[in-house]
Amino acid sequence: MTTSPAPSDPRPLGVAMIGYAFMGKAHSNAWRNVASFFDVPAFEQKVLVGRDAGKVAQAAARYGWAGSATDWRSVITRDDIDIVDICAPGWMHAEIAIAALEAGKHVLVEKPLANTIAEAEAMSAAAAAAAAKGVQSMIGFNYRRVPALALARELIAEGRLGTVRHVRAAYLQDWLADAGAPMSWRLRKETAGSGALGDIASHAIDQVQFLTGETVTEVTGTLRTFVADRPGPKGWEQVTVDDAAWATLGMTGNVSASVEASRVATGQKNSLGIEVYGSLGSLTFCLENLNELNFLDASLPVREQGFRRILVNEPEHPHMDAWWPQGHIIGWEHTFTHQIRDFLAAVNAGEAPTPSFEEGLRVQRVLAAIEESASNRSTITRVDRMAFATEGT
Repeated sequence: MTTSPAPSDPRPLGVAMIGYAFMGKAHSNAWRNVASFFDVPAFEQKVLVGRDAGKVAQAAARYGWAGSATDWRSVITRDDIDIVDICAPGWMHAEIAIAALEAGKHVLVEKPLANTIAEAEAMSAAAAAAAAKGVQSMIGFNYRRVPALALARELIAEGRLGTVRHVRAAYLQDWLADAGAPMSWRLRKETAGSGALGDIASHAIDQVQFLTGETVTEVTGTLRTFVADRPGPKGWEQVTVDDAAWATLGMTGNVSASVEASRVATGQKNSLGIEVYGSLGSLTFCLENLNELNFLDASLPVREQGFRRILVNEPEHPHMDAWWPQGHIIGWEHTFTHQIRDFLAAVNAGEAPTPSFEEGLRVQRVLAAIEESASNRSTITRVDRMAFATEGT
């Protein structure tokens, strides 16, 4: 087993990334730029891993990786690799992450943590065992690194909203609205685990818990597949995951929440809307206006109340002291840069980064409870029933 360089060791941290498609490109951009803006420990983009030798070599050259490979198993045993960033499809997460952790590599993995609770539990257990040896791990819920949402969490924690009563979160996209859109791995349960539920509702569920500091305890859920068959490389194939999901969540702290997710919401490109309502105020946010947070202070006289727009671009705001002068907005890609910065800082300090695999497992249990509730025609399902589940449950 290899370990990261000691603080006195001048060798930069070696990074390997597995997967080079959409998320691989986003993560690569963050690795390539993070040291230009943040004070982070020295590292090198050593190797990009993918199944197609020609395509991964081209991607490595374009995205700033020193080399490429097609066998992730040989890569994670290399002495010059200290960090493994997993951007492969969900069905591969558990095998790669557990092997990398057991090899002594720090691991960052994209959400959702896995395709099943059994896999997620195994990953969480492996992360706990690795942490005892100083090996860190983190799940990539990048929207925690949106400055406006980080500010919202601060305001809620400071009591500016008073007692939080309920939250609404809706993540809407339309890239599958066309019934002729082609089949892909994201539409097959064996590779994706679920559809809109795991893909984007996982973000919404994480935000509901992240912002409030409360935990989902019970759910009522509904799943729908509006387009049953799509054209594949060998003809029409059955879609085996959901196109859209709805859930009502009961939470600790007497908080209620609703979550909606759709990949067939015509006209909505990447809209994550969040509303938080408390006894002393409210917050609203939309990802398509990423730099803005709307805040209503109900402690003011009624004649002065109203939502006010906060442009989250000041150096005093979360993550913003490294970027541009006030008013020069940042974008979606910067959330990954913040994520890499925080992960590197935790690894360098020997501290546990957040969100942890355990937090990812909690979200996975909520997703599973929603699926079970939906299969039982929206009966209330306790999230703790999803603990210690096994394959096929």
